Amino acid sequence: MYCTNCGLALEEGDAFCSRCGKPTRMATPYAAAPQPARPRAPLARIMSEKKIAGVCAGVARYFEVDVTMVRVIWLVVAVCTVIPGFLAYLIAWIAMPKEYGPAHPSSEVAVTHS
Repeated sequence: MYCTNCGLALEEGDAFCSRCGKPTRMATPYAAAPQPARPRAPLARIMSEKKIAGVCAGVARYFEVDVTMVRVIWLVVAVCTVIPGFLAYLIAWIAMPKEYGPAHPSSEVAVTHS
């Protein structure tokens, strides 16, 4: 099979020409359909992953980023801006609802029966 635009030899399963990008007969209008968005987790303080109040863990889960990165960024903002950084954390602590999830696996204690 050849591209009807530039004449490049195409493989059997190619949907687009690798040289000019023209769709082949194999391409369907649904090939580039966007994937449905996953529902975003609610913004809540995660009590099972907290260090102080669970605010950073909740923000990290909400934005789907690493919790350590959120903690470092929040600390830098709090140190550099002093009042606004700590005030924002305090407001988030008060305003965000608590979420009690399963305990962290390392905190569970194995019980053995004799």
